[in-house]
Amino acid sequence: MNKLRSSAITQGVQRSPNRSMLRAVGFHDEDFNKPIIGVANGYSTITPCNIGLNKLSKRAEEAIRASGAMPQMFGTITVSDGISMGTQGMKYSLVSREVIADSIETACNAQSMDGVCAIGGCDKNMPGAMLAIARMNIPSIFIYGGTIKPGKLNGEDLTVVSAFEAVGQLTSGKIDKKRLNEVEKNCIPGAGSCGGMFTANTMSAVIEVLGLSLPRSSTMAAEDFEKELSSEQSARVLVEAIRKDIRPLDLMTRKAFENAIAVIMAVGGSTNAVLHLLAIAKTAGVELSIDDFEKIRQKVPVICDLKPSGKYVTVDLHNAGGIPQVMKILLNAGLIHGDCKNIEGKSIEESLKNIPDNPPSNQKVIRNINNPLYKKGHLAILKGNLALEGSVAKISGVKNPVLTGPARIFESEESCLKSILKNEIKSGDVVVIRNEGPVGGPGMREMLAPTSAIVGQGLGEEVALITDGRFSGGTYGLVVGHIAPEAAVGGNIALIKEGDIITVDALNQIIKVELSTEELDTRRLAWSKPKPKYKKGVLAKYSRIVSTSSLGAVTDLEI
Repeated sequence: MNKLRSSAITQGVQRSPNRSMLRAVGFHDEDFNKPIIGVANGYSTITPCNIGLNKLSKRAEEAIRASGAMPQMFGTITVSDGISMGTQGMKYSLVSREVIADSIETACNAQSMDGVCAIGGCDKNMPGAMLAIARMNIPSIFIYGGTIKPGKLNGEDLTVVSAFEAVGQLTSGKIDKKRLNEVEKNCIPGAGSCGGMFTANTMSAVIEVLGLSLPRSSTMAAEDFEKELSSEQSARVLVEAIRKDIRPLDLMTRKAFENAIAVIMAVGGSTNAVLHLLAIAKTAGVELSIDDFEKIRQKVPVICDLKPSGKYVTVDLHNAGGIPQVMKILLNAGLIHGDCKNIEGKSIEESLKNIPDNPPSNQKVIRNINNPLYKKGHLAILKGNLALEGSVAKISGVKNPVLTGPARIFESEESCLKSILKNEIKSGDVVVIRNEGPVGGPGMREMLAPTSAIVGQGLGEEVALITDGRFSGGTYGLVVGHIAPEAAVGGNIALIKEGDIITVDALNQIIKVELSTEELDTRRLAWSKPKPKYKKGVLAKYSRIVSTSSLGAVTDLEI
């Protein structure tokens, strides 16, 4: 084992005061030569996603100590996307990714820790931890808090999206208030992150593919005992990684990111994965662009039938073999790189050696490569005069991914939702929500409430919704987000008017408004930059430094 980073605070006569502080929190003479490992505990009672994390953190802490290292636990924040959705509070969601990353980096580097075991649950916990891990490049492992089990109502599997869609169903007269109340009371049955292949489960899968969490750990249910055992094993593996000096940037290679994108496509993952992977790759110093997602999409089919657009939830995927089974199918098809390494020091090919070539015959969640749900991936990158830098469309479950219609312009999510619930949106409309981007929101809110209301009203196949904001992993339908440049910085989405004809063509990767370059230039001369919505606090700071979404909405671009 190389010289420990923590020797900066534990070794030498001059560090006697430092050691005295450590003695007060449980260190003894024999402990000062052991690796010090941060346990970044995302536990909170804010959200069901994180309510079970303290138990996992305690398990990891005990396993670290038993493995000959010294754990030091500290807290990281979380916010609940599900609770803040549709409110001004949602502006803080993407911002929390940066706060989580900054807090982990701050604690670990300030205390000269030798490694970090990050434990998280809700959506931004995963990319936030990964940004910090990439920045520090000390031996690291991520422990996912686990997915929630599905809610049940009359034999039907429910998720949080069921509640959002029920709102739209109520306003269109499809259900009554009694049914809405039943869905509300039954869709979230306990601890764990939202149950479909939404953002949390997508990003946990990404981390497993990148090699920074243990195989099969990304799809475990939060309330199952195997999750606790996996936490212990993760801690032991991390201690060994410190001894072997296996570092995150050894694993986070270009090939590893390509593997992650391939798996995202195969499982039907969240649009947010595009944003987060771009940010993580930028921090890791790996060349990755929004166009790489389209290149890989063209080659990788969707082989998992998962919510929000499919039938099954993440615990079903786990029971069918989890991410290792998906990876084995892709490996055999030549769609992922088998020589990438994981935190255990094993290659993907080696770690998948005992995984069956074909998924179990008694399940319908994972399909064989020759019988996919869709022949191409579901996250399409669209460009055109409305998105010169690109945008992200999620087209799984969409029968006709092409629509041309009149623009219905809204300057905020709230005004759009109000119009939808008044039944003012009609078949053939292209709903535009702007000034919700990283700078303009600020914070790039998720538009789950409007999209779910549209689906709930039965318009999911007949209406397109485009925005410079983003979407929940629970969103589906003909939706296009991450439009860049955004409205607040003068992107062309700021220039369109009510009734302008917009085409969304996911088959040909085009998003455009039927306006000439000359007309757009004329309108730009009349446009003025909107005043910042916030003058102080975290949102004001974020708005001043955040990058465009096509670069991952990062806050630490090199100048």
